[in-house]
Amino acid sequence: MKLTKLLGIALSTIMLASCGSEKPAGPNTLTAQEQKDGWQLLFDGQTFKGWRGYNRQDVPKAWTIEDGCIKINGSGMGEAGAKDGGDLIFDQKYGNFELSWEWKVDKGSNSGVFYLAQEVEGQPIYISAPEYQVLDNVNHPDAKLGVDGNRQSASLYDMIPAKPQNSKPFGEWNQSKIMCYKGTVVHYQNDKPVVEYHLWTPQWQEMLDNSKFSKDKWPEAYDLLLNCGGAEKKGYIGLQDHGDNVWYRNIKIKNLD
Repeated sequence: MKLTKLLGIALSTIMLASCGSEKPAGPNTLTAQEQKDGWQLLFDGQTFKGWRGYNRQDVPKAWTIEDGCIKINGSGMGEAGAKDGGDLIFDQKYGNFELSWEWKVDKGSNSGVFYLAQEVEGQPIYISAPEYQVLDNVNHPDAKLGVDGNRQSASLYDMIPAKPQNSKPFGEWNQSKIMCYKGTVVHYQNDKPVVEYHLWTPQWQEMLDNSKFSKDKWPEAYDLLLNCGGAEKKGYIGLQDHGDNVWYRNIKIKNLD
């Protein structure tokens, strides 16, 4: 039985158990059932507690908290182009997990969520981490690049397109989730599984060989990604500063280790 089907059965069981007994949680809160099931908030809605910049100990000033959201404020200068910009990471490594969050983008905006990331001095976060793409598919040019839509929202960036592609327009909230367990990874977008793949396998190597991270194009990235998570098979959760306005909220994780 596919892992996605097993997860669907588990989620249905939880929903049936809680139906009628508990109201949905508001942003940046956990229901009693979520707490019982082991979920933890990574963002309290008010502070950057637990977060810091990639390869630094403070939070870049391009990131702010606005209306209960973590916001990257667009600089219009591309990746980490702001005077005090850069990617954001949660300062704890995870290996097996379910990560859930909500996001919305401004018109033409681009960002991403990284996982199993390592900190490599002088290099961007994506040199070592798979990326769940966050994008305005209609108005950002990256949506038309790559192959078969593999740079559109919820895709494994530059490798696997999200299918079905069910993102909402800019300005509207999307619900996302990443499940990573013993090398099997599933991306969800708006309650639908849209990507499934398997790390540290011949399939993973073949995808890297056919991506912008291939050994002949970027050997350092290729080696790090081929063995992403390092010896521990764990890494950081990261949010990307791509120079555009993007909002994140309701970021929560269930540690499956």
